Amino acid sequence: MSIKEFLIGSPIESIKEKHERLTKTLGLAVFSSDALSSVAYGTEEIMIALLAGGAALLHLTMPIAITIVALVTIVATSYFQTIHAYPSGGGAYIVAKDNLGAYPGLVAGAALLVDYVLTVTVSISAGVAAITSAFPALAEHAIALCLFAIFAIMIVNLRGVRESGKVVSFPVYAFVGGLSLLIAAGLFKWVAIPGPGMHKEVASAASGALPLFIILRAFASGCATLTGIEAISNGVRAFKEPEAKNAASTLALMAVILGALTLGIAFLAQGFHILPKENETVLSQLARAVFHTGPIYYLIQFSTALILILAANTSFADFPRLSSIMAADRYLPRQLSNRGDRLVFSNGILILGIVSAVPIIIFGGNTNALIPLYAVGVFTAFTLSQAGMVKHWYRLRGEGWVKSIIINSVGTIATFVVFLIIAVTKFMHGAWIVVLAIPGLVLLTRKIHSHYLDVAKELSLETGVKEAEYSHHTVIIPLSGVHRAVLKAVKYGKALSDDVKAVYVVLDMNEAKKLEEKWKEFGMGVPLILLHSPYRSVSGPLMDYIESVQAEYPAGVITVILPEFVPLKWWHHLLHNQTALLIKGKLLFKKGVVSTSVPLRLQR
Repeated sequence: MSIKEFLIGSPIESIKEKHERLTKTLGLAVFSSDALSSVAYGTEEIMIALLAGGAALLHLTMPIAITIVALVTIVATSYFQTIHAYPSGGGAYIVAKDNLGAYPGLVAGAALLVDYVLTVTVSISAGVAAITSAFPALAEHAIALCLFAIFAIMIVNLRGVRESGKVVSFPVYAFVGGLSLLIAAGLFKWVAIPGPGMHKEVASAASGALPLFIILRAFASGCATLTGIEAISNGVRAFKEPEAKNAASTLALMAVILGALTLGIAFLAQGFHILPKENETVLSQLARAVFHTGPIYYLIQFSTALILILAANTSFADFPRLSSIMAADRYLPRQLSNRGDRLVFSNGILILGIVSAVPIIIFGGNTNALIPLYAVGVFTAFTLSQAGMVKHWYRLRGEGWVKSIIINSVGTIATFVVFLIIAVTKFMHGAWIVVLAIPGLVLLTRKIHSHYLDVAKELSLETGVKEAEYSHHTVIIPLSGVHRAVLKAVKYGKALSDDVKAVYVVLDMNEAKKLEEKWKEFGMGVPLILLHSPYRSVSGPLMDYIESVQAEYPAGVITVILPEFVPLKWWHHLLHNQTALLIKGKLLFKKGVVSTSVPLRLQR
C-alpha cells in the first residue's frame, strides 16, 4: 500500500459518484459546521467591541444579537430561493454572473474564495483557543496545533465527501446538543436562583457619536455569525436526489438552529454578567457559571473545540467546488476542475490547506486579530447574490415574481448596509487587506481567462494557418559518458534522421580524451563534437551550439535526445545529477527545438 492510498484510501469509480452524495443529516454537518460554530465566538466578539465604550454598553449585547438573527432570517430566506432557482450550485458566483455580468460574478466568486480561506484560519484559531482555555499549558503551542488541525482536515476531505461527513457529524451534533443543554440549564438557573439583573444602561456612557460607532463595530463583529450561510447553495449537487429540495430543507434547519443558539448564548452572557477575558472564552465562562467544572463543562468545551476546528470543513467542501466551477469557465487554472481518486476536487483542497496556513502564521493564531478580516468578503457575495436574484425574478416574471423580488430586494439592501458597516468599522483593523485582496483576485482571474482565450485562438484549426514543412532535421545527443543508455539513444536518433551529432561539454580534458577513444569504438559512425566550457557550465555551451545549428538551418527542426537511466528506487534519484531535467526545462522555451528522453530502466 502506498502512502497516498494509506492516507486517503483506494480510488473510487466515477460511476459511483451518486453513492457518495450526502443525506440531509450529513449535509447539515458538512455545510453548516461553519455557520453553527460561529455561535461559539459571535457573542464574545460583540461584547469585546462594546467594552471599548465601557461596561455600560454591554446591555446592548442582546439587541444586537436579535438584529443579527433577523439578518440571518433574511439571508437564509433569500438563499432558499436561490437554491430552487439555481439547483446546479455555484451560489453567488453563478447568480451574479448569470444576471449581472462577468465582472460582478468574478467579484462574488473572489469574495467567497477569500472568505473560505479566512473561515479556515478563524475557525481553526478559535478551536485551538477553546482547547487552550481548558488547558492553558498548551497556549504556547497554539500555532503548531493550528497547522496540525489544518493538515488533519485536509486529509479527511481528500478521502471524499461522504467520509468527511461521517467525521464531522458527531462533533456538530454534540455541539448543538451541548449548547442546547447549556441554554436550557442556564435559563432554569437564571430564573430559579435570584441574582443581579441584566447589564443596565448608563445614559452618560451611551450618548454621542463615539458609542454609536462602537455599537456599529460590535454589530459588524457579530455578523461573523452569518459566514457559512451561503455554503449550502454552493454545494447543492453534493446532496442526494432531489438535490434542491434536500439542500433547501437543510438550509432552513440550519437557520433555525443558528438563530436559537445565538439568542440563547447572548441572553445568558448578559444574564450571568459574563465579561470577555484574554485567557478564557465567554462560552467557557458561561459553561463554568452553569455547570462549574464538572464533566458537562468539559463535554461542552471539547465539542466546542471540535466543531470550531471542523468548521473549516465547510470551506474544504465549498472552496474546491466553487473553484472547479470557475475553472470550468476558464477563470481559474483548469487543474482545479479535475476530480481526484476519491471523486473530490483534490487540487482545490490542497491549495486551500496551504493558503489558509499563511494568515495563521502571520497573526500567530490569534482569533481576535483574524476576526476583523472576516465577513467583508461574504457580505460582498451576499449583496451581489441578492441583487442578481432581483434581476433574475424581474427577467423571468413567473408565478410569485413580485413577492420574490421584494424578498431579495430587502436582502440586497440589508446585506449592502451591513457590508458598508463592516468595511468602515473594520477597515483600519485589517479589513483593508480583504478589500484589496478581492480586486486583486478578480484581476488575476481576468488574466487567466484572457490567457485561455489566447491559447484557444492560437490552437484553433479554423484560422486557416498552414504549418510550413521542415527543410532539415538535425538530431543532437548530449553525452555525459559512453554507456548503454547512450547507445540506445544513438540508435533511436539514427532512426529519426541522417544528420545525427553527439555533443560532449568538456569540463576535464583527460576525461574528454578517454571519451573520444571510447566513442571511436561504440559511436556507430555518429560524429562527436566537443564543446569547451571555461566556466564549468553544461547547459550554456549546449544552448549556444543549438543556436548555431538553428542559424545554419533556419527552416529546419532540431531534436535533442537525452539519454537517461531510471533508478529502481525513488531515493536513488537523489544520488544522481538532474542535468537532463535542467536541459529539458530550457529547451521547452526554444522555438524549433524538440526534446525527448530515451530511458534505460535499471534493475537494481
